[in-house]
Amino acid sequence: MAKRAAEVPAWMALDPLSGTPFYRQLYEGLRAEILSGRLPAGARLPSTRAVAAELGVSRTTAVAAFDQLLSEGYLQGKTGSGTYVAPSIPDDLLGVRGGARAEAGPSRDGHALSRRGATMAATQTSVARDRGAPRAFRPGVPALEEFPFGVWRRLVGRVWRRPATGLLGYGEPAGYGPLRREISDHLGPARAVRCEPGQVIVVSGSQQALDLCARVLLDPGEVAWVEDPGYRGARAALIGAGAALAPVPVDAEGLDVAAGVGLAPRARLACVTPSHQYPLGVTMSLARRLELLRWAGRSSAWVLEDDYDSEYRYSGRPLEALQGLDTEGRVIYVGTFSKVLFPSLRLGYLVVPPDLVDAFTAARELSDRQPPGTEQAVLAHFMAEGHFARHLRRMRSLYAERQALLIEEAGKRLPGLLDLPPAGSGMHLVGRLPANRDDREASRRAAERGVEAPPVSLYGRPPGGRGGLLLGYAAVGEDGIRQGVRRLAGALE
Repeated sequence: MAKRAAEVPAWMALDPLSGTPFYRQLYEGLRAEILSGRLPAGARLPSTRAVAAELGVSRTTAVAAFDQLLSEGYLQGKTGSGTYVAPSIPDDLLGVRGGARAEAGPSRDGHALSRRGATMAATQTSVARDRGAPRAFRPGVPALEEFPFGVWRRLVGRVWRRPATGLLGYGEPAGYGPLRREISDHLGPARAVRCEPGQVIVVSGSQQALDLCARVLLDPGEVAWVEDPGYRGARAALIGAGAALAPVPVDAEGLDVAAGVGLAPRARLACVTPSHQYPLGVTMSLARRLELLRWAGRSSAWVLEDDYDSEYRYSGRPLEALQGLDTEGRVIYVGTFSKVLFPSLRLGYLVVPPDLVDAFTAARELSDRQPPGTEQAVLAHFMAEGHFARHLRRMRSLYAERQALLIEEAGKRLPGLLDLPPAGSGMHLVGRLPANRDDREASRRAAERGVEAPPVSLYGRPPGGRGGLLLGYAAVGEDGIRQGVRRLAGALE
C-alpha cells in the first residue's frame, strides 16, 4: 500500500496502520486537496470505481468518501458526466482554507460564522423548499383538506374556555403528561413499541428529535451510519452536530449492515428508517433488524429509528417497530404527527431508553424549553376521544385509493417513460426511469411543467445507478393526479 501511495495523488494515499477507516482517510485527503486549492473548483475527479481499483479497496469505501463530500457541499455529481469539485464550498463562507480561519468570513450581515454555522447554512433539508399549497406530486404531505377541522376547533374551544393554570405557564420540558400517556398507549398496540409514558419526550417535530439525538449521543467527529440513499433531514442534523457520515448502501432488505461494518465498524450511531425506507420504500428484513441490533450491542452504539409514516399500511397490520425487538436499550424511536395530522402543528416525540430520559429531558429544556402547552392539550383530547384513530383509518382508505389511481394513470400514459410499481405502505411511490436517463434532468423538466417530482439521486446514490422520481400522492386529489400524470408524461417524452 505504501508503494502504491507514492504513485498516486496525495489525497489517494492510505495508511493501513493508522487505525482510521480507509473511507475516512480518503475523505480527509480529498477535502484537504480542495481546501488547499490543489483541486480547483470544477476539477473532475476519477470515478469511484477507478479510485477503488487504484487503491485496492472496495468500491463501497470510495463511494462513502465521495458521498460525504457530496453531502457536505465540497463536490457536485452530474449524472452521466462524473463528479466535480463544487464551485463554492462551505469553507468559503468562512474564508477558511487549509484548516485556518482567514480574516473575513462574513455572513450576509457582515458577521463571521462559525465553521459549524457555515456548514449548517449550506445544508438544505427540503427538496422544493416545501412552500405554498402542495402540487402533484410533492412527497411527504398529508391530505390537509381532509383533516377534521370541526372536531379540532371544538377541542381548541374547550381547552381555551377554561385553561388549566399549568398550560399557561412553564410546563414540563418532556411534554404534557396526558399527551405522553396517550402516545405511549397508542404506540404499544399500533407499533409494538415497549415503553412507559415517562420514556416519551414531546418535541417540535421529527427534525428537532433528530437534532437532539445527534447532539446528545455524538461528539463532533464521531461516525454515524446513514442510509444511502437516505433522508436529507437526518443527514443535516448529524452534520450540524459535527458528526462524520458513513453512507451505507440500501438494498431490497434495507440497510446493508455488513457493508456498514466494513465501512465504519466503530460508528457510534446508525440512523435508519426500517419500516418504510426513505426514499426507496423498502422494508428492512427481520434478519437485517436482528443483525443491526447485534452490531449495536457489540459496539455499544445507538440505533436511531425514524418511523415517519408507518401508520399508513394498506394490507395487513402496520409492521412492528425495530424498538420492540431491542432487549439492550440501544434504540431511540422517533415519531411525528406531521404526516398523520398536519405539518404546522410541529409536534413529534421521542421514545428513549430509561437511562437516557434525564439527559434528553435536559437537552430538550436547553433547546427551546418546552413544546406549546395548549396544542399538546388539544392533541391529548383528540387522541383520548378516539378522533386520532378514526382519522388514521379514513386516511389509510383514502391514500390507498389515490395510490391505485396514480398507478392506473401511469399505466396509461407513462409506459416506457417511468416504471411505477405499487407499494404496500407510505405516502409516495418511486418511479424508475429507463437506464442512462438523468433523473435530475427529468425532475427539472417536470418542474417546468408544474410537477414536483424529486429525483432519487438527490438523496444519495440510486441502487444499481438507475435514477428515479419520487411521486407523492397523499396530498393530491383525483383531478390533480390525472393532470399531474399528463404533465409528467409530456415532460418525460
